[in-house]
Amino acid sequence: MEINHQQVMKKLIFIFVLMCLFSCNEYIDKPKNLIDKTKMSEIIADLAINDQVIYLYPGTNLESGTRFILKSHQVKNEDFIASYRYYIVKQKMKGIVDDAQEIIIKKDPKSEKKIKGDIKVENLELPKNKVERQ
Repeated sequence: MEINHQQVMKKLIFIFVLMCLFSCNEYIDKPKNLIDKTKMSEIIADLAINDQVIYLYPGTNLESGTRFILKSHQVKNEDFIASYRYYIVKQKMKGIVDDAQEIIIKKDPKSEKKIKGDIKVENLELPKNKVERQ
């Protein structure tokens, strides 16, 4: 009884490929109470605006503002966190954030330059070299 190493290797490779195909699952399961993308964009936009309030009014409680936003959208904290994780893992968060930026621009058109990064810094002076070349 002679063992053919090529046949053994082919069978092992075939078994390995089958195991890889059957073991491929999604990294994360879809949450029961998944927040739809449009609502998630609205919440993200409101949270971004709430975050800016801290700069205007130092000492403001960011956590209470976050709770208020989630309550006003009728979303539980756990559902928001699970949906956020799901969209991050599925790589769908960029579209949601882009929609949130558009919502912010509709609420405050002046914010478009800051969001899009078109603000030019005036009177920008580059540091001068201490040793000038001759």
